[in-house]
Amino acid sequence: MPNQDLIRVLFVCMGNICRSPAAEGIFSDIVRQHGLTDQFLVDSAGTIGYHSGSPADRRMREAAKKRGLDLTSRARQVTHSDLDEFDWVIAMDRQNLSDLQSVHSKPSSQVRLLSSFFESSADWPADVPDPYYGGDEGFEYVLDMLQSGCPKLLAEILRTNRI
Repeated sequence: MPNQDLIRVLFVCMGNICRSPAAEGIFSDIVRQHGLTDQFLVDSAGTIGYHSGSPADRRMREAAKKRGLDLTSRARQVTHSDLDEFDWVIAMDRQNLSDLQSVHSKPSSQVRLLSSFFESSADWPADVPDPYYGGDEGFEYVLDMLQSGCPKLLAEILRTNRI
């Protein structure tokens, strides 16, 4: 069970090998840059367990590495208890959000779409697309989206927790 004194943030996509581990890495890096590492527990999970135990997709790790990010997490499937133990659960798309609601209909967590943290003037879609079946540009596009939304997510968490 996570330390109750920490602010716990969980990023969720389908397989936990592309979008959510990248969001975990980006958000963790932003938290580190703000000197808040000791106040956060950041993790990621997938709505399916097919890739459990696997590292992030090689293409996502390579794209992230070019931006100075090291994605070290291993895929796992989201659990019912995650939705009570984490303070914030951030879904990458509306299907992930629907799947999370199937796992737990009344979670204690704040369950939100990452796109709810994009600037209203940003030209991003409501869903962070899954780059798995596309080319390298899809991974770069997803990283751009995540790097746009994660700072605003941190700002909202800090505002909500009065840090």
